[in-house]
Amino acid sequence: MGTTRLGHTGLEISRIVLGMMSYGKPDQGAHPWSVDIDDARPFVRRAYEAGITAFDTANVYSAGSSEEITGQLLKEIAPREEVQVFTKVFNRMRPGPNGAGLSRAAIMHEIDASLTRLGTDYVDLYQIHRFDPHTPIEETMEALHDVVKAGKARYIGASSMWTWQFAQMQHVAALHGWTPFVSMQDQYNLLEREEEREMHPFAQATGVGVIPWSPLARGKVTRPWDAQGSGSRSDTDEFGKTLYRQDEDANRAIVDAVQQVAEGRGASMAQVALAWVAGKPAVTAPIIGATKEHHIDDAVAAAAMELTDDEVSRLESAYTPRVPSGF
Repeated sequence: MGTTRLGHTGLEISRIVLGMMSYGKPDQGAHPWSVDIDDARPFVRRAYEAGITAFDTANVYSAGSSEEITGQLLKEIAPREEVQVFTKVFNRMRPGPNGAGLSRAAIMHEIDASLTRLGTDYVDLYQIHRFDPHTPIEETMEALHDVVKAGKARYIGASSMWTWQFAQMQHVAALHGWTPFVSMQDQYNLLEREEEREMHPFAQATGVGVIPWSPLARGKVTRPWDAQGSGSRSDTDEFGKTLYRQDEDANRAIVDAVQQVAEGRGASMAQVALAWVAGKPAVTAPIIGATKEHHIDDAVAAAAMELTDDEVSRLESAYTPRVPSGF
């Protein structure tokens, strides 16, 4: 698969990142569709054998059990220095004061809790899961800087927010000589392209790597429109139900275009849709989920696929502006 640099850093990561949200104890947290460690093991091993070395999780996924599974499985398959571990902080992890958000108290507690669950001394990328409007930006950025200087994280990143918020946080870091964000994990796929307007140009101009979540739009671009159905995840994923509900006529036309391009290539729809994301100049590496064997195979094939200008035009032509979602 090969590697790429995360933005303008020296950190090499695989061109596909395996998202670990699918793996956790289903009776913990808000992801009852997650699979436990024994079912997760074949996917993580297959991903590593295929050249995927970067693994993304979060403290909130399955109430911490995703981090536990991530740490255990990575210890089984590779030396620590051969994999890159990403995790996140922001969402509520415990009741009471400072059990959520990006205060110094929350960040300092949660980085230690994450490292304990992961069974490692450091994470390669520590990301804020969302913007915290209730905490001064200076407090958040100094705390994250201290996490890096303590050796608990090699780099820091951010996730979905308005571009002006991200720019303001970067400005505060630069103003004080603190560690800046090197990555943005945002929602980006054929059905949600609003990040092309501001976030991606800003990231490119400032050397920030983009590692998109939901590059396959929760599976909506991986099967024909009339074959869209329900399943254990779609039925219980309350957050997912809020996405991709705008302009269904345009969405259908986009999915139809993915199907046509895939049929013309003799490839799967997932390969084509993921290749489109991976081929965008702002994108460093998309984050994929895998709960079926072919999900890894599709991702590997997509990383090697180059779409023609005509194919890209066909995939993009039906898109209509939307209100950004997922923040």
